[in-house]
Amino acid sequence: MPVMRAVPVTASSPAPARVRLGVAVALLLVACALAAGVADAGPSGPAIGDEHIYRCKSASGHSFFGQNIPPECMGADVEVLDQTGRVVRMIPGAKSLEQLTAQKAADDAKAAAAQRDRTLLATYLTVSDIERLRDQRIDLLEQQNVVTRQYIANLRAREARLMESVQRFRPYSPKPDAPPLPEQIASEIVNTVKGLQVYEQELTKNTTERERVAQEFAADISRFKELKGIK
Repeated sequence: MPVMRAVPVTASSPAPARVRLGVAVALLLVACALAAGVADAGPSGPAIGDEHIYRCKSASGHSFFGQNIPPECMGADVEVLDQTGRVVRMIPGAKSLEQLTAQKAADDAKAAAAQRDRTLLATYLTVSDIERLRDQRIDLLEQQNVVTRQYIANLRAREARLMESVQRFRPYSPKPDAPPLPEQIASEIVNTVKGLQVYEQELTKNTTERERVAQEFAADISRFKELKGIK
């Protein structure tokens, strides 16, 4: 701190009152400035760059520390400390991440259910409205199944005719002089079998969809009655 050198004032030349007042104000300003400088030089809070101490606890409660994440902390929750030992952030471990994922899934399911309820109430006025749409959807799928079953029946009949005709050709005929199977008939058999596979898969798909639609509408009707207080 700089030393203020006093200016001697002799009795033979007394300083005017205005000068003495100016000196006092100047000294006061200097003292305030020095005090402010000392305060600025004092300790400050930890900087972000000081976050370099990692800590975790084992299942038995033992704590591990390190400037890098200790191997014992792998998979566990890790606390990041500043130089004063204060926890500044948390790195979630595998178990915490699983819990967060499960919680998010539960929250998403809850939000989806709430949205479904709002849609249900906004779409239908009565249970009859739901049943009417259900019947329309199921009837459409059933009509598709009727057409698909007819295609399957036609292809099976065609397959039977083809298999009967190939008995005249090698290698199906036991006759040693039987002609070889014509390429056209072999190609028709292959295409018929492939067509049967496609339509049978389509029939299975439509039947499964019909069951899903029926179950979904049954759940909608049950929930609609619950929301409306219908017995």
